[in-house]
Parts: sequence; C-alpha cells; structure tokens
Amino acid sequence: MTQLDPAPHRDAPELAPYHDEPAQLPSAAPGKVGVLRLGFERRGGRTVLADLFRQAPLLVQQALYWDAAMPEMACVFIISTSGGTLQGDRHRIEVSLGAGAHAHLTTQAANKIQEMDANYAAQHQRIVLAEDAYLEYLPEPVIPYRHSRFITHTEVVAPPSATVLYAEILLPGRKHHRGGEIFAYDLFSSTLRVARPGGPDLFVEKFVVEPARFPPDRCGVFGDFHVLGSVLLLASPERAMRVWERTPSTWDGDARLAAGACRLPGDAGLMYRVLGMETEPVRARVREFCAVARAETVGRPLPPAFGWR
Repeated sequence: MTQLDPAPHRDAPELAPYHDEPAQLPSAAPGKVGVLRLGFERRGGRTVLADLFRQAPLLVQQALYWDAAMPEMACVFIISTSGGTLQGDRHRIEVSLGAGAHAHLTTQAANKIQEMDANYAAQHQRIVLAEDAYLEYLPEPVIPYRHSRFITHTEVVAPPSATVLYAEILLPGRKHHRGGEIFAYDLFSSTLRVARPGGPDLFVEKFVVEPARFPPDRCGVFGDFHVLGSVLLLASPERAMRVWERTPSTWDGDARLAAGACRLPGDAGLMYRVLGMETEPVRARVREFCAVARAETVGRPLPPAFGWR
C-alpha cells in the first residue's frame, strides 16, 4: 500500500488561527493518532479482510457478512474508542480493494466533532481500488459541535471498471441540544481528490465552511437549509449514465428538501447532493440514490435499513 502523507492539511490556510496546543495532551500525541489500514481481497466465492492494522482510538474487529443481497461482500464497522473526535486528534485511514473484491464500510455511530478551545482535528483517507472492485463507504453523519475545527482529506484512486459509492452527511451541529447549536462550529473543511491509477487527477473538490466569517445561510451556500448530504459515485460511463437517467432533480417546498445529481469531469461518474432541514429525510434520499446506484452497477438490491434507524 502507498504510505499516507502524515499531514496533507499542514498548508491549509484556513487552519492558520488554530495552531495553538491544547492544555491537555498536545496534538498528535500518543492516543490521539488513530490509524486504520484495511486491505480486502477476493478469495474463492467471497471477499475477505486480508490485511488489518489498527491503532486507537480507531478500531475494526472483523469482517461480517450481513448483506443477504450480496453475501460475498465483506461488511466492516469502523469504531471509535473515544467519545468522538477531539482537539489535536489526527486520524489516518487507508483502504485497498484487490481485483473483484466487494466491501461495505460504515461507522458504529455519528462522528461527533467535540467542542474545542485549542488546535483542531484532522482526518486523512486514502482509498485504492483494483479492476472490477466494488466499494460502499457509507458512514454515519458528521456532527460538528460548538467551536469545533475539523479538516478532512479523502483521496480515491480507481480504474474505470471499479465502482465507488462514498457518502457524507453533514449536520449543522447539535440542532436540538438545549437552545440549539446551528452553525456554531468554527471550521469544517473537506477536500475530495479522485484519480485514475498512475494518472493525473480527474477532479478535486474542496469546500470550507467558517460560519463566523461567512454566514452559511446565504443564497448559494446553505440558504434556508441545515443538512447537506453528498454521494460520490465512481463508475464506468455506461453504468453512471443509467444511474443519471433514473435520478431526476427534485424540489419539495413543503418538506423543504432539494436534491439532484451532476456529471463529473472525465466521465468519472456522478455527484449527488441533498439539502434538507433534518437528518432522516436527507438520509432517506441518500439511501434511495445508493439503491439505484447498486442496482445499475452490480445488479443487486439494497437491503432494508437496520431497524434502529
């Protein structure tokens, strides 16, 4: 596997105000650097978790096979042993899928970016797929608490024959906590970089939300909405076009929900966005898109959602 850059965020200008050190453990101290390395391989009739390295507070135990529609697919929970993401945390996640491997990644709970009074938290993810591999990476939502600062970089490398479904749901904060925390965080910065193996970048997307500097409720930003759902679909042009044709743009004024897809540069696939006021309606639209994407890319249905949702 390719070695991760230990600090791809180090030159990000939006972090300039947040390089002070916490009064507790300094940033990137032992116990604050979470590392996961997950390597999946196709063996016989199913995919196995052939390579696993874990360092607290990130934890993976084993692959499960709960998806009745894709019984050969390895399903993995990413677990945090801490009470969320804390100031000074530096997390690195590396995922690789061998030829023909099928894997589903999710998290055991929402990523709670805890309130901060110093420094920031950072995450770097690198995802590499081989030919004909299939990955669903559908974590629970991100909840940035008051005065939190979080920066995340995600790199995806995949050939045209591989398929990636990668979703993020960003909440405005603890919306219903006491008097409500709506866009009370200091910084949320997200960069997504997609490339072909050995080739140049297909595209790079970065968005930075700094509510105190630039109010998110402006037209062209969040406007009147609070929750943002994003789904990246990387697939062959033929498969992506079939998904595109089944994904009409929608605007529901009564439910205060808007959704639509756009085509990515270089025939890479689609980006699907959902804006809403509450988590569950946005999650439902994300799930609907993922169901269509799975049906059109691997010809399998998405199983029912777990009962606790």
